[in-house]
Amino acid sequence: MPDRSPRVPVHVDPRGPRFAAVLTTLVLVLALATGSGVLLAAQAVVFALGAVLGLRRSPYGWLYRRLVRPRLGPPRELEDERPPRFAQGVGLAFAVLGAAGYLSGAGWLGVAATAAAVAAAFLNAAFGYCLGCEAYLLAVRGRARLGQG
Repeated sequence: MPDRSPRVPVHVDPRGPRFAAVLTTLVLVLALATGSGVLLAAQAVVFALGAVLGLRRSPYGWLYRRLVRPRLGPPRELEDERPPRFAQGVGLAFAVLGAAGYLSGAGWLGVAATAAAVAAAFLNAAFGYCLGCEAYLLAVRGRARLGQG
């Protein structure tokens, strides 16, 4: 099995995570509009697969590789997979919280968590700004500062 340690980063086409953010935004808006905890739980599974197995093995990554990527030219550059993979974990946390809210009858929690996830996914889909990726970079910088002091 290949080494997936922080020293050996996997690189991905940055258009893949952005494509996934478009699909995620659509699913989350539908979950928010319908109050469906089941749909949000399904999105949580997608987030979990991306966070645990990697972006290429997630359902949206698979769709990108099979349906979209063959129709595009090569990417200008590749990006480190770790920040968007961390973002998948953040999305997972919000989706689990939201699904738990909807499914337990705490609709306000479902709405709040889903709305936060929609906002983050939309920022990535529309503007290429990944909040979870930025959180990852802040955590890495903070960890480096703690190690120096």
